Amino acid sequence: MAQNTTMEEFEALLNESFEMDTPEEGSVVKGKVIAIEAGQAIIDVGYKMEGRVELKEFANPGEAPDISVGDEVEVFLRSAENARGEAVISREMARREEAWDRLEKAYADDARVEGAIFGRVKGGFTVDLGGAVAFLPGSQVDVRPVRDAGPLMGLKQPFQILKMDRRRGNIVVSRRAILEESRAEQRAEVIGNLTEGQAVDGVVKNITEYGAFVDLGGVDGLLHVTDMAWRRVNHPSEILSIGETVKVQVIKINKETHRISLGMKQLQEDPWDLVGAKYPLGTVHKGRVTNITDYGAFVELEPGIEGLVHVSEMSWTKKNVHPGKIVSTSQEVDVMVLEIDPAKRRVSLGLKQTMRNPWEVFAETHPEGTQVEGEVKNITEFGLFIGLEGDIDGMVHLSDLSWDERGEDAIQNYRKGDEVQAVVSEVDVEKERISLSIKALGGDKFAEAVGGVKRGSIITVTVTSIEDGGIEVEYEGMKSFIRRSDLSRDRSEQRPERFSVGDKVDVRVTNVDSKTRRLGLSIKAREIAEEKEAVQQYGSSDSGASLGDILGAALKSDDT
Repeated sequence: MAQNTTMEEFEALLNESFEMDTPEEGSVVKGKVIAIEAGQAIIDVGYKMEGRVELKEFANPGEAPDISVGDEVEVFLRSAENARGEAVISREMARREEAWDRLEKAYADDARVEGAIFGRVKGGFTVDLGGAVAFLPGSQVDVRPVRDAGPLMGLKQPFQILKMDRRRGNIVVSRRAILEESRAEQRAEVIGNLTEGQAVDGVVKNITEYGAFVDLGGVDGLLHVTDMAWRRVNHPSEILSIGETVKVQVIKINKETHRISLGMKQLQEDPWDLVGAKYPLGTVHKGRVTNITDYGAFVELEPGIEGLVHVSEMSWTKKNVHPGKIVSTSQEVDVMVLEIDPAKRRVSLGLKQTMRNPWEVFAETHPEGTQVEGEVKNITEFGLFIGLEGDIDGMVHLSDLSWDERGEDAIQNYRKGDEVQAVVSEVDVEKERISLSIKALGGDKFAEAVGGVKRGSIITVTVTSIEDGGIEVEYEGMKSFIRRSDLSRDRSEQRPERFSVGDKVDVRVTNVDSKTRRLGLSIKAREIAEEKEAVQQYGSSDSGASLGDILGAALKSDDT
């Protein structure tokens, strides 16, 4: 009876052992550390199975193993028995499976996960997420490029999962997303405490061509170069340096884009408020040339106050010349205030107005008739341009080149660069014109020769040439021509050959033409005039006396 009972108990125990659930290979099971030896932890996973795990599998990157006898741990059962009859287990694989479950849930909930950067790979870094290894791209490390990631290595910090694929074992995380989110929260808080017009302190973080970025305590504002000072600032580095603390005013806040515009000059007195009183119209002041353009030059009267000297107001004499050939940057010049427009913040200045008008000076020092000397600057179809004192030009018209030659012929005698003398004939200051005459240098010979001669005068001329149509005569160096019909009252005496070169002949002046510089002469007119005079003095044609009698009597009277 006892023997049957024992057999029944053994059979029951045997059946119980067969019916007992054994752990499935490839699953995570719980175990207990029963010993630590030779750098390994011996773990009882139950079911009369023990396995060994390297101690390093219980350590986080950069840390010492955290394990001791009696600890309960989860391990991954790779195989129930190896050649030594031990279970093949892995703590690392268990942690990975556990981590993937946890990370998939965090990814689905868009939650942050904690991890530590422990290695560098091509294009980024590796991150331990508590058993699962993720890839951190270099562009996702920080909001700005990171030159040295050393301080971040091994440091536990939050990450955002961007993408994960359990089948392929890929996880991509971002540290930058966390920073941007916290930064956005911080920006929103800082911006919420700022108001337009408020004066705050900030630190210059970056300088560009167009301005500087100023850190206001977690949020950056742009200080544009035009808002740094009332004066012209060519580059922000002239007045700012990185790391410098500056006081700025909040000009504008864009609540949607979180962009903040800042200003420094707004905290200073506006110099334009006093421009009208400090720079009355017509006054002359010293200034410094700050900028030169095609249309003029900007001159700084004081910091913040600049005026434009238009190219037309730069020089009395240099027309159509680039302003850069008259003044240079940083040059100190005297300028006159011509116009002020406070609304548009503009001042019109004049450079030439600080110097006397050279045409006025020339008119005072060179009245009409003054003899001048200068270089032929230009030759045109209507005359010569002569360089004069004061860097101005005078013009000699074709008609003023010679008494004896046509202007078109006379101008051929001159070349550019010739030194010539001339006489000032007219100065028009308003039109900036000076008229000169070369032919007037020796005086007006015609005027001198015929100064006392009038129409009707009897003068004595010398025959210089005999021609078919008449004779050429000379009076005081001036040539004239007497036509055949004017050689005598009698047609039979109107013969040029009856005269000889060198003969002295009395003639009557019939015309004085200053333009053609010619005298109209006639022997016939003289004879007729003498006849009329004789008749009036010694008788009339009605008395019966012949002309010969009257003339004879007149001649006889003259002899006595």
